[in-house]
Amino acid sequence: MLILPEQWKELWRGSDPFEQVFALQGEEFRNMDGRRTLRFELLGRSYFVKMYRGLGWGRILRSLLSFRRPPVLSAYNEWLAIQVLSKLGVETMTIVGYGEEGRSPASRRSFLITEDLRSTESLEDFCRNWPQNPPPVRLKRALIRRLAEVSRLLHDHGINHRDYYLCHFLLDVAAGREQVDADHFHLHLIDLHRVQFRKRVPRRWRIKDLASLYFSALEIGLTRRDCYRFMKEYQQQPLREIVGDRLWSTIVEKAKKLQQRFYRKYA
Repeated sequence: MLILPEQWKELWRGSDPFEQVFALQGEEFRNMDGRRTLRFELLGRSYFVKMYRGLGWGRILRSLLSFRRPPVLSAYNEWLAIQVLSKLGVETMTIVGYGEEGRSPASRRSFLITEDLRSTESLEDFCRNWPQNPPPVRLKRALIRRLAEVSRLLHDHGINHRDYYLCHFLLDVAAGREQVDADHFHLHLIDLHRVQFRKRVPRRWRIKDLASLYFSALEIGLTRRDCYRFMKEYQQQPLREIVGDRLWSTIVEKAKKLQQRFYRKYA
């Protein structure tokens, strides 16, 4: 399977497009476990590409024998996730190109090219100084509602992210950080290569997503009211019916364990 813009096909006429994609150079963000991610420019525009090379059966079998999931082996999962999220109304990346060749998971090659989300900033960075420099209340509440709404949409449609942190939400700041409009903003969810699809998200995976999100927000100055606002939007129920739900106390416990583990590793 191969999807590319017509201009690129014309530019690469007479050559193997897979070889052209895998030869791209630019600002590299990752290169391990058979996956390489970089930002590159072509025909005057900027893009991101994720390239997957086969890991070999030895690497796959070692993961299975140690009862661990192998690394993601193909761009297909993220390609599918972008389309599913877009249909749900969740802003994410825009697909420019996709290709996959080979049947064996040990040697299959694939790639996904998306538009560069220029003039955006991760929520992790955007919210970092909130304790010292609080944002407008309406903006904070709007962002909390949108995060809860996206979380509910994903989980209610059988989708869990598995890397659900503030750093994977990119906020459009093209007009300036101080000019983000609480009523009209764009928030893109990225890094979808590990997304899982089911008819129903198991409780433990809901907890993992929500605990990861809460962990990444523990030090941005959220109040108890802020947390209650998220809970109400996520569950679409009155607060009195939510507060005693064991789900939320479990999420808090897990988030604090993630925080402790983070400090042990990086302090």
